[in-house]
Amino acid sequence: MASNSIRPRKNRQLGGFFRGLVSDPRAMGAVAPSGRSLGRLMARGCGSGACVVEVGPGTGALTRAILDKGVSESDLCLVERDERFVEILEARFPGARIVHGDAAALGEHLEDLAGRVDFVISSLPLLLFPDARKRSLLAAAFSLLADGGAFHQFTYGGICPVGRGTLESLRIKASCLGFAALNVPPAFVYRFQRT
Repeated sequence: MASNSIRPRKNRQLGGFFRGLVSDPRAMGAVAPSGRSLGRLMARGCGSGACVVEVGPGTGALTRAILDKGVSESDLCLVERDERFVEILEARFPGARIVHGDAAALGEHLEDLAGRVDFVISSLPLLLFPDARKRSLLAAAFSLLADGGAFHQFTYGGICPVGRGTLESLRIKASCLGFAALNVPPAFVYRFQRT
């Protein structure tokens, strides 16, 4: 009986993901919802009491991994620009703060969290962004992060998705957290922190 009630929700999530992929593949940045191995890697360091902002959560595959690490829904903010995904997220995570808006305006959407966020978890396709947009997004994210906070980003490319010039101009450093070989497709995860 329980499996029957879960199946329609799962199908709705996958349907929403694939409709988004077909309508705007460059904005999606993913060819399939993130797998468990990628979720665990992206949520590394998160835990009970951590304030987490997720940008581009889609249907919530990584969101579930964050919550599995002990983060409370009340300490979680999801920023999603696709209205179809916002509806799915509202149904799946009713205790989370969900913002329908563009991640580039993080500072405006979440002004009350400035300097209080422990992690920003990003599923945005940074490799496809022009440098100016990357710089704007990272600057907005770091305006929210507390001292010692981290920005986590996955990429399917084998290189850091942010160039050295952008990193230096923002005074942040990048390190590779690991490789999710079992994800489809396999993905690298990078952590960005202030130098």
